Amino acid sequence: MVDIWIEGLGLFAGFLGVVAWIPQIREVWIEEQQEGISLPTFGLVATALVTWLMYGILVGSPSIIVANLAALACIFSIIIGVIRLRSSNSGY
Repeated sequence: MVDIWIEGLGLFAGFLGVVAWIPQIREVWIEEQQEGISLPTFGLVATALVTWLMYGILVGSPSIIVANLAALACIFSIIIGVIRLRSSNSGY
């Protein structure tokens, strides 16, 4: 079993990783700006996060599981927001 402080460190790192996505989420959902966002890149990031999530499940690491679930929620939020904005802009 991993020491609690090591999992705590992992949770803190995961928290910082999720907080880093907040400006992007704000730009897409509040400011409704989507220019410069590459959906293929975000798809690749989502794939990497799913792989890390599977790894976390296999090794039984709560910090890896929680961090990657939260980061995936952020990434999917951005992807959905960008698709929504691009589809509403294509009607002009």
